[in-house]
Amino acid sequence: MAAASDRSLPDLIAPGLDVLFVGINPGLWSAATGWHFARPGNRFWPALYRGGFTPRLMHPSEQDELPGYGIGITNMVDRASARADELTAAELVAGAEVLRLKVARYRPRWVAVVGVTAYRIGFGRPKATFGAQPERLAGSRLWVLPNPSGLNAHFTPESLGAAFAELRRASTEL
Repeated sequence: MAAASDRSLPDLIAPGLDVLFVGINPGLWSAATGWHFARPGNRFWPALYRGGFTPRLMHPSEQDELPGYGIGITNMVDRASARADELTAAELVAGAEVLRLKVARYRPRWVAVVGVTAYRIGFGRPKATFGAQPERLAGSRLWVLPNPSGLNAHFTPESLGAAFAELRRASTEL
């Protein structure tokens, strides 16, 4: 795992996605495998399924199927680390700007940041809460979801699934 430190993952992105999910940064497990949200215990994939984005529970190794469902994945910060709290505020602010450029290029309908603290710091919105955000990012609607990391014990698998389902409902409205 130590060899994966500071590695990055390629974006899983295409033009015109319904939702572009934005992780904080790759964990070491993800960097080692090349799959987003790959660490056992990460609840992204179950939340995606419970939220109605995929017809079945998918394994991270199946991530290349997501664009077929209108879904993509990128990260605020490319650098892998053991924990998101190892990132600096400057990295998150710079990552938000890089994200803005990606969104301007690919034009997803929704951008969903999975981590309210990263969103607050990166976008300079210290009072942001979960859910739809009042501002847009390069024309795309913004949504903030809880961090699906197993370290985020404040949210159960059920409550994460419900949060993802709320975004799913919003993303299907015209």
